[in-house]
Amino acid sequence: MKFDPEKHHRRSIRLPNYNYGQAGAYFVTICTYKKQCWFGDIKRGEIQLNQIGQIVVQEWLKSSAIRQEIELDEWVLMPNHLHGIVWIQDQDQGRCDRIEELNHEDLRNKELNQEGLRRKPLQSGSLGSFINGFKSSVTRRVNLIRYHSDLPFSQRNYYESIIRDETHLSNIKEYIGNNPQNWEDDAENPHNSSEWQKMLIDVQF
Repeated sequence: MKFDPEKHHRRSIRLPNYNYGQAGAYFVTICTYKKQCWFGDIKRGEIQLNQIGQIVVQEWLKSSAIRQEIELDEWVLMPNHLHGIVWIQDQDQGRCDRIEELNHEDLRNKELNQEGLRRKPLQSGSLGSFINGFKSSVTRRVNLIRYHSDLPFSQRNYYESIIRDETHLSNIKEYIGNNPQNWEDDAENPHNSSEWQKMLIDVQF
């Protein structure tokens, strides 16, 4: 089945009883606040990073380098979001050799609504802990180079899906690789929404 971004990453599909610290592969999408294009521009099918975009790339690579349990696979930074495949390794055996087979109906239908729920402490070595650390590091560095830090930088949440099998993994890699070329029609492209309003970050260059 061809990868469908609307089905596989537009919503949070965190399973209530699933351990996101266990070994396996996850597809994540992290977006800027209200889809603001603060990372750069797409020109001739390639991303041209600005100063903020370069910080995001540096922290993405650094975040995995300082965490033994995390290995990055295919990823791409777009003007207002980042797509990436994250492997959580078995601390005793290294990278997991298999992709967890999960019930398709659970992945498609079960959803944990984060709004209004009390936050639980993040499990060390989990996907949530990794993403939280990455976002915090990026926000901290960006705040150092902008005049005002009252405007939120990223969306509160992020989207993730559990990669079920090799076919799913291959489709996601293809989707990530083609993302810059498909920016004009991307659902995350704010210019495709009549309700989008541009916000500027006043950066000290």
